[in-house]
Amino acid sequence: MNPVFAKLPAALAALALVGACATLEPELPLADPAIPAAWPLPPTTPGAAEVPAEPARMGADTVVADVGWREFFADSRLQELIARALDNNRDMRVAVLNVERAQALYRIQRADRFPSVGVNAIASRSGGSTGLGIVEGYRADIGIAAFELDLFGRVRSLSQSALQQYFAQESARRSAQLSLVAEIASAYLTLAADQELLRVAQATLKSQEESFRLTEQRHRLGAVSGVDLAQARTTVETARADSARFAGFVAQDRNALALLVGGQIEPELLPGQQGGRVSGLGPLPAGLPSEVLLRRPDVLQAEYLLRAANANIGAARAAFFPSITLTGNVGSLSTELSDLFSAGTGGWSFVPQLHLPIFQGGRLRAALGVAKAEREIALAQYERAIQTGFREVADALALTRTLAEQREAQLALLDAASEAYDLAQARYRAGQDSFLTTLDAQRTQYAAEQALITTRLAEQINRVSLYKALGGGWVESSGS
Repeated sequence: MNPVFAKLPAALAALALVGACATLEPELPLADPAIPAAWPLPPTTPGAAEVPAEPARMGADTVVADVGWREFFADSRLQELIARALDNNRDMRVAVLNVERAQALYRIQRADRFPSVGVNAIASRSGGSTGLGIVEGYRADIGIAAFELDLFGRVRSLSQSALQQYFAQESARRSAQLSLVAEIASAYLTLAADQELLRVAQATLKSQEESFRLTEQRHRLGAVSGVDLAQARTTVETARADSARFAGFVAQDRNALALLVGGQIEPELLPGQQGGRVSGLGPLPAGLPSEVLLRRPDVLQAEYLLRAANANIGAARAAFFPSITLTGNVGSLSTELSDLFSAGTGGWSFVPQLHLPIFQGGRLRAALGVAKAEREIALAQYERAIQTGFREVADALALTRTLAEQREAQLALLDAASEAYDLAQARYRAGQDSFLTTLDAQRTQYAAEQALITTRLAEQINRVSLYKALGGGWVESSGS
């Protein structure tokens, strides 16, 4: 083996060691989001009964971000829809591809930290009218081209920035998945509620049509006035209009859910009765600190972007110092191919280049100023992400107890309204009251049914919102 080639591995190892230096990155600034250490828990309404909560499925040491969506959502149909959406949703697909792109960009940037080694082989034949005949030549070289000795960490800082941006993109994918899971759950619950409202409207329409026919017969017999007949008809047409309106809502809800899932949904995967339990999140462990927000994917994304911006400051600082690039090769030259790698045919070249910035019209200082400003922007966005997360959790907590109390009140109101309607009907048939009283009682009962369905929907969606706000939903199950 040509002795010139034998020295090449040692030379490359030396270059790699020279490039592995410290950087000029400043210390990462500390964030100050100015949020309390714990969330404000809503007080119990004076005089209100304690509302029983669903059984807790989390221990006191469980982090909500580690509770998988399969564990949180108890409805098997909803689980299947979420699984399909994670495979088929186009927004989710774009988020995954963005992660792959960021990973590739990091690999490109990281490659600058190592020498690029290439091989060149040349064979030439030349001749002319000089009478020397045909001249043959063969040459083989292996070497590096324009490798920067990273003495002040510029390349290393750029590589670190690309790595942090890759981590940020991965957190963005998790955040997109969390949002998609919450959107599907909310769309599923909304569809269930509108189906229930449609069922109530259709049942009311059927009941009122029967009541109208009886009133019409009594009117022909002279037992009731035309006013009573007209009032009975208003209840029929009101229920008919509601039936058509809620049928339209159900159709729109199905279309929205199909778009999120990324395909058509079989009838057996549509939600059943709204009263079923779809979430398994129990009450929060006592004293849950607000630091759990740091596990939220969007907060992690902002933190990684802050680290990337901080690394860019190191690269901008290193640009003020001299840079050295090396170009060199070792090879062999011969007039005969068979003698190309024989002793005495070797040669080498070594071309170091030094670049020292002296005057660039303030470009380097301006670039450093831009890097510092971008870090301050990233720091503010990081603090903003924490503050936004705190508010989302606080808002969901504020509604948890009040919505539960509201649901209990709506249940009691519906019981009272149903009893009042039954009594009004009996008094009307006995001739002890006017039809207007019965009509008002029926409208009150109908409104109470609708309000109960709407309150249940708000309570369930608030549970999903709390789960999302605490950073849960980007893993499939606990321990995965």
